[in-house]
Amino acid sequence: MILILNQPCILFLLLSLLRSFFLFLSFFLSFFLSFFLSFFLSFFLSFFLSLSLSLSLSLSLSLSLSRSRSHSHSHSRSCSCSWSLSLSSAILYQEYSDVAINREIQRQQGEEPGAEEERLRVEGAGEAPSPSNLSPSSSFCSSRGSAFSLWQDIPDVQTSDQLDNFSNEERKLQEAKFELVTSEASYIRSLAIAVDHFMLSQELGECLGTQDRQWLFSKLPEVKDVSERFLQDLEHRLEEDILRFDVCDIVLAHCPALRRVYLPYVTNQAYQEQTYQRLLQENARFPGILARLEEDPICQRLPLASFLILPFQRITRLKMLVENILKRTTPGSRGEDTATKAFNELKRLIKECNSSVQSMKRMEELIHLNKKIHFEGKIFPLISQSRWLVKHGELLEVDTQTMSISGSKFKLPTRPVYLHLFNDCLLLSRRKDTWKFMVFVHAKIGQLKVKDFSQKLQGISGFIFHLQLCEGQQLKHHILLKAHTESGKQRWITAMFPSDPLEDIDFYCLIDYLSQVQCIKSYQAQEHDELTLEKADILQAKTITSDGWVEGIRLSDGERGWFPKTNVEEITNRSARLRNLRENIRIKCVTQKLEKELF
Repeated sequence: MILILNQPCILFLLLSLLRSFFLFLSFFLSFFLSFFLSFFLSFFLSFFLSLSLSLSLSLSLSLSLSRSRSHSHSHSRSCSCSWSLSLSSAILYQEYSDVAINREIQRQQGEEPGAEEERLRVEGAGEAPSPSNLSPSSSFCSSRGSAFSLWQDIPDVQTSDQLDNFSNEERKLQEAKFELVTSEASYIRSLAIAVDHFMLSQELGECLGTQDRQWLFSKLPEVKDVSERFLQDLEHRLEEDILRFDVCDIVLAHCPALRRVYLPYVTNQAYQEQTYQRLLQENARFPGILARLEEDPICQRLPLASFLILPFQRITRLKMLVENILKRTTPGSRGEDTATKAFNELKRLIKECNSSVQSMKRMEELIHLNKKIHFEGKIFPLISQSRWLVKHGELLEVDTQTMSISGSKFKLPTRPVYLHLFNDCLLLSRRKDTWKFMVFVHAKIGQLKVKDFSQKLQGISGFIFHLQLCEGQQLKHHILLKAHTESGKQRWITAMFPSDPLEDIDFYCLIDYLSQVQCIKSYQAQEHDELTLEKADILQAKTITSDGWVEGIRLSDGERGWFPKTNVEEITNRSARLRNLRENIRIKCVTQKLEKELF
């Protein structure tokens, strides 16, 4: 009975245990399934998210690469330009200018190959070209061996299928334009050294006063800023069209900005030079600091003075570069018109700079002379805005009233007389002491008469000329003057009676006897009647004296004056002389035509 009762209980217990097991199993399975399901769902979601992100990144990278390739392709010309300009900017402007001018000297002295020159050959055509002549496609090197790149060296130009369509003259024209750009890059490199290395030197700034610093460096940072903007526009033009770019319109557009900074800088040049010399002599620290700065490799052994004079040299050189472009442009073309306008603006700017410097110097000189010159019982207002000193110096007055006999020869005594020649009058005076003069006679320029005694007079040796000073129709005073040299006599006669500059003449008829010289070594005028020369200046020689002086007229601007013969070299190539005259007359004609149209 008990056994029968216990069997259901055991069965119930087993069923309960089995039920609990299944409940636990179902719970475990449900938990396990939910966990793995969520895991797999998370995995697949992460996988798809990663996949989409990768696709997105790939797409973005592909677009970036595409844009990069596009930018790289469009920038290829810029890279080519940068390649060319970096070569020029690796050297300083002082060296670039020397080599470029030497090449110009060789070009102007020799006969360039080409059809134009072939047509100019006349009698004596068998004359061999100068061995030093440089062809337009030849490169040249600096003293340190750095090559100066040409437009035709640029890879984009060399590989262009259009280059074969360029004539020889068109290639020369593009080379002339390209030289303007590359030289500007080199110029800015030198300006950067002048400003960053010298002007902004803390050590140098500490030993200079505010006024001395201003006089020494003037508007140099402003010149640098204006030049950098100018170069940026030139480079941008190159990037636009490396084959047929123009630069003269950019030069013309920048002329107002160039005038704004160059005019005050050049005008300050006299104070700059005076300050520089005074600091060397009076400031104990200045020479040592300056020497250390100049020894820095960045200066390439060039002194501060060579950097300070750069703006004046550059504005002159810029006019020459535009002139070279104008010489090669097609007559009557739009390019000729633009180049002529740019050339005229630069010429006007240089003339303003020179006039500003001259006006300041002339007035200072008159004020200084007014303290030294005295008149015998007469009031003569020496200081005038319209007066300037042309020439001054001491000659010997030959006394014809007193005669002495030395052996078998007659001898006339002499005594010194000092001459101050102004643009409107001549003063003759005696020295009272070292620094003062007493005027005994004066006359207006238009009332002077002179007679040159080219042959030696009896009893008088040396270089003699007879001078008469008149007042109206009456002879006021006459004097026999003696110079120590032939050039001394000729220079005084020329100063008193200047002839008209060379006019437009039939140079084809005169080419065989007009002497043409070219400056091979720059010269700074020491006296008022002398002419400052820059290398490559071409001049018509009017007078050549036996003691080594030349009176000449510069073809580019008509300025006249004296200079040492050792600083110039005669251009013997007949075709070269003819070409130089033709180029000069063409420039004169197109500039005069433009001026007439404007006024």
